Amino acid sequence: MRSLKVRAFARKISPPLPSEEEPVPASFICSICGEQHEGLATDWAYKLPDVVWAISAAERSTAAHFTDDLCQLGDRFFVRCVLPVRFLEAEGEFNWGAWAEVERSSFNRYLELFGKDGSGEPPHSGSLANALPAYAGSFGATVLVRFGDPTKRPTMHLTETDESLLAQEQRCGIDNARYHAVLDALPNR
Repeated sequence: MRSLKVRAFARKISPPLPSEEEPVPASFICSICGEQHEGLATDWAYKLPDVVWAISAAERSTAAHFTDDLCQLGDRFFVRCVLPVRFLEAEGEFNWGAWAEVERSSFNRYLELFGKDGSGEPPHSGSLANALPAYAGSFGATVLVRFGDPTKRPTMHLTETDESLLAQEQRCGIDNARYHAVLDALPNR
């Protein structure tokens, strides 16, 4: 399987002005390259679905088949997506580079469309395959996966009936204070 070329998951934006109570960190550690970057993180990515990451490296090397974009563990199938949460007080969004567990048919359809425009494709049901810090109970949430531009990963959206904090913030956005709370919840930053 080919690796999809997408924009880096370690981009930066100009940070909001710090307050006396809440100093803004001057840099962050990238979850992909492990290096320190200036500015605030606006993306956080997971290398694998949690269930795959949880097994030993030895077992993972034989039981799981994965690339940067796709993963199979036995009869379970995963697609790496971007779950966007827009900023209310700044341009842009915070993007979670997370995995969706999908049905085999959705996985196969993504393989068929890989490198092609999937914008006309209806959304595919799945479930969030990573537990996101700052969003208790996010693991396993029902999501809709939307294929699109062949140069970008699919997007993942929580359902309209989901009333969780993550779903509400994905629909309505986050202010600077909440953005900082999300950053504070990230490990090793």
